[in-house]
Amino acid sequence: MFSTSILLQILACALYNNWWPMLAALMYVLVPMPCLFFGGGSTHFLTSREGGGWINAAKFLTGASAMGSLAIPAILRHAGLIETGAMFIEFTSFFILVCTVLCFHRATLDEDW
Repeated sequence: MFSTSILLQILACALYNNWWPMLAALMYVLVPMPCLFFGGGSTHFLTSREGGGWINAAKFLTGASAMGSLAIPAILRHAGLIETGAMFIEFTSFFILVCTVLCFHRATLDEDW
């Protein structure tokens, strides 16, 4: 699923001969960073009610990065830098990436692995 998301990311650029949509790929790199730095490499803290300064900062940064992944294609379309089709391909890529992360999170919650 992850490779499909990246393929759609590249296709959004290649089909319209415009590489501005690759800015959203930068956010794909930034989204897991708070989990790695503040959550110990685990996604369990995202669904817990436990808090603390660093845990809340990680939740905020993860959410801000995820919203940036959606906002960048919309802002680029509003500015007229990309086509509407490229924006929708970017949104589809993001949706597939989110489904991949949710499947990974669900798989890591199971103790039977």
